[in-house]
Amino acid sequence: MKRQVVCTESSPDPIQTTSILKSATPEGRENELVDMAFDEVAWRIKNHKASGAELVQLLKAGSARAELEKAKIEADLELQKVKAEAIVEGRSMEDIAKRAIDMFKIYSGYEGDEEV
Repeated sequence: MKRQVVCTESSPDPIQTTSILKSATPEGRENELVDMAFDEVAWRIKNHKASGAELVQLLKAGSARAELEKAKIEADLELQKVKAEAIVEGRSMEDIAKRAIDMFKIYSGYEGDEEV
């Protein structure tokens, strides 16, 4: 989905920017804008016009620590998904066990006060 956007000046007209977005979804437009921002910063770095903050941000994003943090977040999300599935599975196993016990009671002729 990466597109090459060539900016001839450091701050393009906002009306022109919105008219070149091709995606119909908000997520797609966001991705396009992020791509354009990276292209703009790349142009600023190449032309020695990037600010220190831009450089530091890109250095942090490309660091090993950032990669580890991203992997940790992905692992946490996967763990939450597995926990949620285990909770749902646990509930369904309880229902199955209760039904099986009720069926065994009926099969064995159990006549208690409880309804089956």
